[in-house]
Amino acid sequence: MHICLILAPGFPILTYVMLREVVTRANALAGQALFSLELRSVTGQPVASVDGIEIAPDRTDWEDPPGWDLVILCAGANPLARLPMGLRGFLMRAQQAGATLAGFEGGVTILAAQNLLEGHQAVHPHTLSEDEVDILANTARSDQIFCYDRGRLTAATGLAAGDALLAWVARVHDSDIAKQVSDQLALGHFRSDGEARNLPKAEDPVLARMQSIMAAHLADPQPMDEIAQSLELSPKQLRRRCRKALGQTPTQVYLRLRLDRAEQLVRDTALSVEEVAKATGFLSPSAFTRSFKSRFGAAPRAMRKI
Repeated sequence: MHICLILAPGFPILTYVMLREVVTRANALAGQALFSLELRSVTGQPVASVDGIEIAPDRTDWEDPPGWDLVILCAGANPLARLPMGLRGFLMRAQQAGATLAGFEGGVTILAAQNLLEGHQAVHPHTLSEDEVDILANTARSDQIFCYDRGRLTAATGLAAGDALLAWVARVHDSDIAKQVSDQLALGHFRSDGEARNLPKAEDPVLARMQSIMAAHLADPQPMDEIAQSLELSPKQLRRRCRKALGQTPTQVYLRLRLDRAEQLVRDTALSVEEVAKATGFLSPSAFTRSFKSRFGAAPRAMRKI
């Protein structure tokens, strides 16, 4: 089956890494190439992630898709800034050929701007401009971390994107393969329905929502006051609620999520320490290494040698 991943400038690198890892591991577990993955960019040129990591596309044109089964748009902030004229035609032809159209984070806005989400339910990006709010006005908002609705797959970034792709793999091919990949990537319980993951477990639905927001923004950590505002709480109320239920502050929960993901990337990918630091929202490799060693008792490079 054929997957096309279209990257827009400022795309989240963790989402890109997760998608590649899911495809690579599914093929390895099957012992054959179950899925192909072709990269394109909205500019037709090498495109930089929000962290400045540049990825070169495999194709630079918008020729007819060769039997795509899944077309994914992955974008960060300002997703509509540099859209090419050929993109809508490409997506329409893919849809007519039976492909599922997917949008992750800003990619959701791109699909909506192309009138491809009208009347559908979708996971909206966490942060929207006024123009984007208008664009998504005819798209019902899903509160889950990913959503599949009549040929449309939408999700937030990072872990949620990995879960979304695994759910698609389970739907179109083999749920056992999806579960095995989930186990290898340390994603925890395989989720086929978009249910938000809880790390650590939160019975409080408000805190579960907090963790879902955090998990969707590991590479670009959201300010705690913005998270509190989205939960309709003051930062003080959120801290009190989080300490009582989880025994940690929201900041500590967030750091734990980021470091847990960093450990998985260190162990299971070939990303450099600098790239892992950027993918998990650290401002510098040195700050990342200090936090990582404090949590796990070993520096990233030392752990990779174990």
